[in-house]
Amino acid sequence: MLHTAAGLTGILTLCACATTPPAPTANLQEARHAIAVADQAEAGRYAPHELSAARANLAAANVAVSEEKVTAQRRADESTADAELASARTADLMANSVNSDMKRSTATLVQEMRRSSGDPQ
Repeated sequence: MLHTAAGLTGILTLCACATTPPAPTANLQEARHAIAVADQAEAGRYAPHELSAARANLAAANVAVSEEKVTAQRRADESTADAELASARTADLMANSVNSDMKRSTATLVQEMRRSSGDPQ
């Protein structure tokens, strides 16, 4: 009886380890959300490669859900990271553009002030 219980416990332990992990639905939702945020931030214009990588990783994650749950989770996480990178790069490029515009405007104002006051340039 003791050997039967030990054998049954061993089999149950092996079965528990062999079960497939649950689908990474939270990771997939996070990746979809990150891509949507990147889209709204105009990442398609400013960071198209990163946004494309995010979409490709999400597509691969969706395929992997039916094949390998661990791979799907990793791909979904990669998709989230790519989309967040696209958003960050977009924000950086947009901020740099605004900064450049402000520098040009300031330089123009300084020139106008000098010309109006009669100061030599």
